[in-house]
Order: sequence, then C-alpha cells, then structure tokens
Amino acid sequence: MEEVLEALREARELRRKHADWNFIERLPPKLRAALIYYIEAGDIYVASRIAGMSVAEFNELRIKARVPSVT
Repeated sequence: MEEVLEALREARELRRKHADWNFIERLPPKLRAALIYYIEAGDIYVASRIAGMSVAEFNELRIKARVPSVT
C-alpha cells in the first residue's frame, strides 16, 4: 500500500513541477480550478467536468498548461 501512495505522491509532484503556473493563473477561475484539481488528483474525467469540457478538450488545455499526464 505504501508503494502505491508513494507513486501517487511522485506523480503529483511531477505534475506540479512541470506545470506552467503563469499560464494557469491567467485562466478564468473555472478552468484554473479544473487544472489545479487535475494536478493534485490526476483525474482527467472529473477535471474535465469541473471545467465544463469534454475530456478531449480538457486534455488540450492540459497540454497548453504543460501539465504532464503521469499515472
């Protein structure tokens, strides 16, 4: 169980480290909240719902924000 939790922590740190925070901070609140949720949780489906986008649309936003897809 500890190995799984450590892998989740490492993935979250990678997403935080590589994210373009200047880009994220300039976004409207709903999109910013969705990206921050994705960075912290790694759940693209829920993040896309927060943003009011399809998963594909949110994935494009994730790429623009330079947030890596780490599982």
